[in-house]
Amino acid sequence: MVRQLEHTGVVPPRSARTILLGVAVAGVAADQVAKQAVIASLDPGVPVPLVGRLLQLYLIRNPGAAFSLGEGSTWVFAVLASLVLLAVLVVALPRVRHWGWAVTLGLLAAGVAGNLTDRLLRPPAAFRGHVVDFLMLPYWPIFNVADMMICAAAVLVVVLSFFGHHGPTGRPYDHDHRTRDEKEPGVAPGATPVESAEDAPDDRGARA
Repeated sequence: MVRQLEHTGVVPPRSARTILLGVAVAGVAADQVAKQAVIASLDPGVPVPLVGRLLQLYLIRNPGAAFSLGEGSTWVFAVLASLVLLAVLVVALPRVRHWGWAVTLGLLAAGVAGNLTDRLLRPPAAFRGHVVDFLMLPYWPIFNVADMMICAAAVLVVVLSFFGHHGPTGRPYDHDHRTRDEKEPGVAPGATPVESAEDAPDDRGARA
């Protein structure tokens, strides 16, 4: 069963990297296009119903983190976002082998990069730019497309781990850390069970 799980969803390294980068680029593009469209068409602080009061457009400039948290620490979040993005591209990208993890990491990179772009390029200044938020639900902080992708990545991490695909390679964790020699008593180190049986001393002559 472990061997079957080990290969479920595994794709060639180049394909996995292509998926990750493709999702990341498409996600950043979608986030930035949505923000530009909202800025061009909405007045700040004026709600526009999409699905009644369940989902509304409501443009604000957020100096904090996702879901309007941590206002006043924009530069701190910019640095942290840069580190997360660097970790995905430098550490995870070369190791990713599972298509599910490629999508997950692509969504994470897209969400982080989307909001980081706002902090770097939008007013009032570099590394202190305000993030554009515009989606409003009842009793929930206002958010944007990048925030949605970060949350989707978090959910996918839980789902992939639940089904035994841990880390970018997607390989299941082996809870039995014993070596083959410990699992199969009588097997000589470096030998197969057949070789070990052939090399075992024959004491039938001694008993005769």
